[in-house]
Amino acid sequence: MGIEIERRFLVRGDDWRHAVTGERRLRQGYLAREDGVAVRLRVAGGAARLTIKGRGGVARPEYEYDLPLAEAEEMLTTLCSGRSIAKTRHLVPYEGLTWEVDVFEGPLAGLVIAEIELPSPDHPVGLPSWAGQEITGDARYSNAVLASAKAPPRG
Repeated sequence: MGIEIERRFLVRGDDWRHAVTGERRLRQGYLAREDGVAVRLRVAGGAARLTIKGRGGVARPEYEYDLPLAEAEEMLTTLCSGRSIAKTRHLVPYEGLTWEVDVFEGPLAGLVIAEIELPSPDHPVGLPSWAGQEITGDARYSNAVLASAKAPPRG
């Protein structure tokens, strides 16, 4: 079984931008979301993946599968209408780990979230100055919920 172990934070300011080592644009939509389980379709960099994520907080089950790009594009359009997001993901190294800083587009413009994937749930994490409020486990900020949002969450 695959396990995703990550913590998520709102981002304050732009101080992270000077350390970016790479970026890519992501489009993703949700085929299903129920009781904390989500089935996501993502297109990025000319490739497509289907991801199934289970319930959890810092650690949760995750399974990923490659998809043909043309089929994924069609599914994003026909099956994920009203349940999709677009964002640019920036890679930012900090204290030996690489943070992923997502800058959202469209109705979520202005929302910036940083994620850090960890080797274990108890792995120590040094927080950069731009890491604001922790939102790990806050359902309002899950990408599955944001995909249906008409504006960023408040508070």
